[in-house]
This record gives sequence, C-alpha cells and structure tokens, in this order.
Amino acid sequence: MVTAASATTRRVVWAVLLGVALVAGMTAASIGALALADALEVTGLGNPGPITTYGLSFVRAAGEIAAMVAVGHFLFAAFLIPPQASGVLDADGYRALRIGAVASAIWAVCGALLVALTVSDVSGLPLSELTPLNVWSAAGLVEITSAWRTTAILAAVVAVTGLAVLRWSWTPGLLVGGLATLVPLTVTGHSSAGGAHDIATNSLLIHVMAPALWAGGLLALLGHALRGGGRTDIAARRFSSMALVCFAAMATSGVVNAAVRVQPSSIWTSTYGLLIGGKVVALAGLGLLGWRQRRSSLAALQRDPTSRRPLVWLALTEATLFGVAVGVGVGLGRTPPPPPSDEPSPAEVALGFNLAESPTMASVFVEWRFDLIFGTAAVVMACLYLAAVNRLHRRGNRWSIGRTASWVIGCLTMLFATSSGLGTYMTAMFSLHVVVQLLLSIVVPALLVAGAPATLAREARRAADIGGAPGPHEWMESALNSSVTGFLTRPSTALGLFAVGICGLAIPGVFEFAVGEHATHMAMIGYFMVSGVLLFAAVVARPMSMPHRLTMLLFALSPFVVVGLVVINMQNVLGGAFYRSLRLTWHTDLLGDQRLGGAIGVAGGVVAMLAVVAVPIAQRYRHPPIAQ
Repeated sequence: MVTAASATTRRVVWAVLLGVALVAGMTAASIGALALADALEVTGLGNPGPITTYGLSFVRAAGEIAAMVAVGHFLFAAFLIPPQASGVLDADGYRALRIGAVASAIWAVCGALLVALTVSDVSGLPLSELTPLNVWSAAGLVEITSAWRTTAILAAVVAVTGLAVLRWSWTPGLLVGGLATLVPLTVTGHSSAGGAHDIATNSLLIHVMAPALWAGGLLALLGHALRGGGRTDIAARRFSSMALVCFAAMATSGVVNAAVRVQPSSIWTSTYGLLIGGKVVALAGLGLLGWRQRRSSLAALQRDPTSRRPLVWLALTEATLFGVAVGVGVGLGRTPPPPPSDEPSPAEVALGFNLAESPTMASVFVEWRFDLIFGTAAVVMACLYLAAVNRLHRRGNRWSIGRTASWVIGCLTMLFATSSGLGTYMTAMFSLHVVVQLLLSIVVPALLVAGAPATLAREARRAADIGGAPGPHEWMESALNSSVTGFLTRPSTALGLFAVGICGLAIPGVFEFAVGEHATHMAMIGYFMVSGVLLFAAVVARPMSMPHRLTMLLFALSPFVVVGLVVINMQNVLGGAFYRSLRLTWHTDLLGDQRLGGAIGVAGGVVAMLAVVAVPIAQRYRHPPIAQ
C-alpha cells in the first residue's frame, strides 16, 4: 500500500531526476545555438530551423541523463544494495530496477526522436518538411542516424527486460545492457574520423562509460537517501570507491581525447577548446565535491547510518554539476573541432595512424602505440592479480610462483600483441593479423587460465559474515556458478565459439567487415581472447580424463591448419578492398602476404598441437609412475 509520505518522496525523487535532465538539456541547447553558425559554415548545409537547432541538443542531453539514470539504478540494484537471502531483490533493489527500466524506455524514446532530428539536421530541412517515410529511408544512409536507431532499439529491449526481472542474478546483465546502449554513439562523430581516431574512439568509450557509472550511481544513491532506504551506509561506501576509479578514468580519457582533437595553441582561440576548458572546470568541481563526500558524508554515515543530510546536500550539488557537464559535452559534440594542420593520408583516415614504412623487427618491438582498451586491461589485470597475491602473503598464505608467472606473462603478451608495432601493423597486413590471432586466441588464454585467477580470488577475498551484505566474493561465486557460465564453458559450446573465430579468417564478407572499421576490429580482438579463455577454461574446469582433454584441444586447434591451407590456395584477397584503400606503397603484393598468413596459421596450429601432446609426455617423464 502506497502511503502519502512515500508518494511525496517518490515525486521528489522524480523531480530531482527531471531537474538534472532539464539542466543538461538547457545547457546543451544554449551551446548548440551558439555554435550553429560555425557548424553550418563547416558543413555547408542550410539552417534546419529552431526546432532542430534547440531540440536536437536538448533531447540528446536529456536522453543521456536518462541513460545515466538507467545505468546507475541497474548498478545500484546489482552491486550497491544487497538482495534478500533468497536471491530475490528487496524493496529498495526492486524500486531501483523499475526506475532503471523506465529511464531506459525514456532513453529509447529520445533515441527515436533523435533519428528524426538528426535527419533534419544533416539534410538542412526543417522537421516539418520531413515525413516518417523520409526519416525511415534516410536513417540507414547516415552513420549517426543509424547509431541512434540502434541505440533506441537496444534501450527498448533493456526497458522491457528490466520490467520482467525480480531476481538479483539478472541485474548485472541489465547493467551491461544499459552500458551497451551507449556504445553506438562512441564510434560515430568527431572521435571516429580523422587522424588518431583509434585513440580518440577508445578514449571516448572510456569517457562515456565512466561518467555513466559515476553520475548514474550518484543519482541512484541520492534517490535512495531521499526515500530513507535501508543500508545507505553500505551503498555509499561501495559507491565512493567506484566513483574514485571513475573519476580517474574520466579525467585520463578526457585528456587523451582532447589531445588528439585540439592543438594546445587552439585551446583558448577556438570555441571547441573553450568548451573543453569548461568540461575541465566541471570535472574539477565534481572531483572536489567527491572528495568532500568521502570526508564528511561517509564519516557521518559511519557514525550514524541514518545521518543522510550531508550526503543528500552534497549529492544534489554534484547532480546539478553533472547536468551542466553533460550539457557541455553534448554542446561539444555539436561544435566543429579545429581543422587538422596536415591533410591525413588514406591510411591515417582508415586506421587513425600512418604506416609510411614496411615493418621491421625493430619497428615491431620498439614502435609502440598503446591500446587504451586492451593495453589498459592487461596492465590492470596484472596489477589486480599481484595485489591479490600480496594480500595472501600478508596473511601468511602462499601462492604458486608458477601460476603468478603464467598470469603476468599472459598479460604482457596481451599488451605486446595489442600495443606494440605488431598490433599496429596487424591492422594493415593479413600475415601479422594471423600472428596476433594466434597469440590472442591460444597463447594468452592458455597462460591466463594457467594462472588460476578464480582460485586466487576465492582465497584472497573473504566471504561475507553470516547475515552480512554480499560482497565481491559472493558476486564472483554467483558468476562462476551461473547457468550462463556453465553453458559457455561446456566443451561443445567452447569448441564452437573457438572454431567460429578461426573460420572467420576464410570468409571474405566476414573478414572484410571485421577489419574495415575500428569498432569491429576491437570486437574481433575481444572475441579472440574470450573464445580462447572459454576453451581452455572448459578443458581445465570440466572433469575429464587426460586423453579426453588432449582430444578436445587437438580438435579445437586443428581448424587453424585446415583454414590456413584453404587461405594458401585462395585466388581472391581477403579484405582486399580495405587493404587497397590504405594505399601503402610498400604493401602491394596482397595475395602473397595472404598466403604467408595462411602458412603462419598452419605452422602455428601444428606447433600448438605438438605442444599440447608434448606437455603430458614431459610431465610423465618428470614424474614416472611408481612400480607396483
């Protein structure tokens, strides 16, 4: 039964969320109107009218706040507030989930509206002159409108799914889904074009995800505190730790993204540079408020879990500043950046960097271009693993040096494959693409699985006390024991997923699609590693005899040999249109390079199969059976 007090509180919470969206929308609309003249001069298009000029920026900013609200409330239900012992969400978690679902629906509506508004904007035609048929037919022709259409569909799916969820086990998936709705926008716009767009897109991906978690989590925590929800002290403590990481990620990625878009000399002489300065000021203010939250609000809640006033007032100020920052960010996206000083080469346009000379041993090992996604992941994974080992050692427990070495070497190999000259040249050469695929799908996963990270995490993280709030130990156990994990590590599933990645080498359309865009290229790299980890995890985790393990691994690795032989005998060039578009003067024999790649695949598959057979033989000779 809904009381008058709870109804009033609910209205207050929604009023706060609406107020933040209005602040963001009005800020974005104002900046968009001011930057209209520059945008029209750069594009040469006509003025689409005030509805599009103001509406596009306003709806996008308000929609991004809705996306943050959805992500934050899914985060809150998943990790900030514990469920009931049965695994069913409690009242606070259920309420957060429903707010997240409604916010996702609003985000879907905004995405649909932005399809029409963007068509009006890019065509220079007022919205009143466009029919639904015009909008629908044009939506697939422009990259940004296609992204908005995808965003709207994803957000609608998340909204419908969120309304049907009651158990905690589904909430992490909803959080991932909420974050996924932000991905299409990160691969379009300023950051996806021109020189260094690989770094710009990767940094933008981090720059979008971090504030979504930070601002969204803050709004969810604020609403929970306004409602007088339980265990606010636990939720605030957990959020504070996460917010610090998000602040660091947002600041670092923002600096990197700005550095590849604006020269230092243009910071104070261009509208784009001034808006970046405004975002820096807003971020500094948010950092200061976050520091104040840790010093005062958390301390007050630790003394008295019902002392919410400091948290509420500081969170309201933070939320308002977040609204301004989102509005500035949307205005920044509507403002043309300063033109580059040099005309980029075809390779630089397609890849984000120039490849003027052919690869040498020196360039492969010395010329590094740090991958912000996978390079950062490798460094973070190594640090977290070593921190867990150190925690065990402080308790007096020992951990295998071999396992530690295996994990660290795996992380270093991952870093080398994605951030060294090898990772750079693999984007333009089929032969080096095969080398990287062998490393990421076989070598790196085998080393990581041999490091036994799940076992280490179980020993390093203590279980929650009886009756206490579930924490990282329980979350990990739930993930490892879930039906999804069980399905993915089933031998048949793992073998199928692994084989798909290998066979993609020999399918022209699939390969062209995978290497032709930065986003699909990154997804391909991630697929290699995930499918490899699932394969080796299935071999290690599933109870089976040694002959069965050997047979499974040999069967999994044999497609490298088969596909390599197929590629060697191909007469057409895989990804030929893309490779030719790079216009690399030193790389003209594409078919010869492809045949070399096929030979590398065959050799790599044979070596991997021999290693699989050699390991148990070596172990047998090292530890011969005892005579009866």
